[in-house]
Amino acid sequence: MTRIKTFVTLTLLGGLAVVLPIAIFIMLFQWLFGQISEMVAPATEWMQAHTEFKDNFARLIVIALILGLCFVIGLLVKTSVGRWAHRHLDHWLGRLAPGYNTIKDLVLQFIGGAGSEGVLSGPVARARIHGADNPLSVTAIVTSQHPNGDYTVYVPTAPVPTSGFVYHLPPECVEILPHVTVEAAMKSIVACGSGSGQLLQSGVRAS
Repeated sequence: MTRIKTFVTLTLLGGLAVVLPIAIFIMLFQWLFGQISEMVAPATEWMQAHTEFKDNFARLIVIALILGLCFVIGLLVKTSVGRWAHRHLDHWLGRLAPGYNTIKDLVLQFIGGAGSEGVLSGPVARARIHGADNPLSVTAIVTSQHPNGDYTVYVPTAPVPTSGFVYHLPPECVEILPHVTVEAAMKSIVACGSGSGQLLQSGVRAS
C-alpha cells in the first residue's frame, strides 16, 4: 500500500511539474494580452469597422503596427534630424507635462539608453551587505560605480524581482560575477534561489 501511495504521489507531482509551468505561462499571457487589448481598444474598434480584420486578429494587427511604429521611431532618432526633434520634444514635454521627466528617467534607468547604464545592463554581483567579513551575501545587480570606487547595487526580492533594495557598498563588499547574465540572475531570483550554485561560483572582486 505504501509503495502504491508513493508511486501515485511521485507520478502526480511529476505531472504537476510539467503542467503547472505551462498553465501559469498561459494565464500570464492571457492577462498580459487582456491588458494590452484594453490599451489598444480604440484602434482595434476602428480597424474592425474599416477593415475585414476582426476580434483577436485585429488586436494582433494593431499591436504589430504599434511595435513597427516603435521600430521606425527608433531608426529615426538615430539620425541627426531625429535626435534634434527628440531633444526638442523632450524639452517641451518636460516643461508642459508634470511628471514626464520622472517617468522618462525611470524607464531609462530600468532598460538603459541615452547614455544611461540601466538595471538590465549592469553586471551581476555577489554583495556582502553586512560587511566584507560577514559570510552573509545576496545576489545583486550593479547599477552605478562612484568616483571613490564605491558601488550602488540593486538587490531584487524573490519571487518578484521588480521590487527590492538599493545598497551603497565599498568595493571589498562587491564580488562581480562576469560569467552570470542578468537574465540568469533574475531567473534564479524568480525561482527563489534555485540554480544559485552556478551563480555563486568564484567571481572577480570589484576594484
